[in-house]
Amino acid sequence: MTAQKQVLIIDDDTRNIFALRAVLRSRNITCLAATSAAEGLQILNNEHQIGVVLMDIMMPDMDGYETIAALRANEKNSTLPVIAVTAKAMVGDREKCLEAGADNYISKPIDVDELLIQIQQYLSK
Repeated sequence: MTAQKQVLIIDDDTRNIFALRAVLRSRNITCLAATSAAEGLQILNNEHQIGVVLMDIMMPDMDGYETIAALRANEKNSTLPVIAVTAKAMVGDREKCLEAGADNYISKPIDVDELLIQIQQYLSK
């Protein structure tokens, strides 16, 4: 029997991580979290049970766009589903996230039902 796939949350704001973890735990979805792009990439290099990444776009040092590019550069993660989670909800932001390599996009404040639909779509594969 294979282990359950986990969700990796990469977000520099611990309040966002706390809220997302609470929602996911309430649905029996296990998750890991990273508060920086570097930490997230390190987890991805070491952890093989990640089923989807929730990627904050606006982070210091290395933003979500750069992080997605670095993630995709690793062959092991080239097809790993990434959902861009961002407060950037202006016209064109969704397209920019998808062009950067995200598989899907959800804006903050997060519609929990929509997020869960997106996550389940990837974890069920």
